[in-house]
Amino acid sequence: MNAIAALKGSHLRTYNTIFQHPISHNLDWREVHSLFKHLGEIEDQPNGNLKVTRNGQTLVLHRPSTKDVAESDEVMTLRHFLEKSETVPTKTDEKEAHWLLVIDHRQARIFHSVMHGNLPHRILPEEYFRHTRDSGNVSRGKEKPDPNSFFKPVADALHAAGQILIFGTGTGTSSEMEQFSEWLKIHHPELAKRIVGSLVIDEPHFTDDQLLAKARDFYSNAAPLQTNIQSTMSKSTE
Repeated sequence: MNAIAALKGSHLRTYNTIFQHPISHNLDWREVHSLFKHLGEIEDQPNGNLKVTRNGQTLVLHRPSTKDVAESDEVMTLRHFLEKSETVPTKTDEKEAHWLLVIDHRQARIFHSVMHGNLPHRILPEEYFRHTRDSGNVSRGKEKPDPNSFFKPVADALHAAGQILIFGTGTGTSSEMEQFSEWLKIHHPELAKRIVGSLVIDEPHFTDDQLLAKARDFYSNAAPLQTNIQSTMSKSTE
């Protein structure tokens, strides 16, 4: 709490506004930029987004279309990041760091833990529709986000992850989950090795807590299997 206790003036007002109840819908983007620059390290990206790093935690903020950060889920993302990055994390075995990625063509949601009540960090495609002007026969809603502009910030946000479980919808070319996994193997092979499983789900019908419960079930069931595999491998080398 030392860093927050030292805040003064506009930085303190912005911090308090982020945690205000009810949620504020007129949070000035420039003030948010200034606050995170004061609290951590920031990188202004060419696309207008802001990459923030603080105490080992990373957040990619998308510049709002207006001067304010007005959406409730965006304010909650700021709040969650400030809470999670308040202290320097202790070093833990990567196998104990269970993350969940829920991804489709509309957005990616990253849960830094599968504990009940955990809030996701949301990433939206920078270029939501990938089509040319003469592609009038492509129906809106079936168009795809550009892989690089969408998948790169997702990969950046997963950099500190231990084990990664992915939930998605569809299969093959209609599945961002499968496309992202293949993209990772090419562009971030070390990160791809941390993916421990992927499940196709009917995502719109699940609440966040239901998704987390499903992820906890996966990790608890996967742990004995991983132990058995490691035990078998050890015996085979004796």
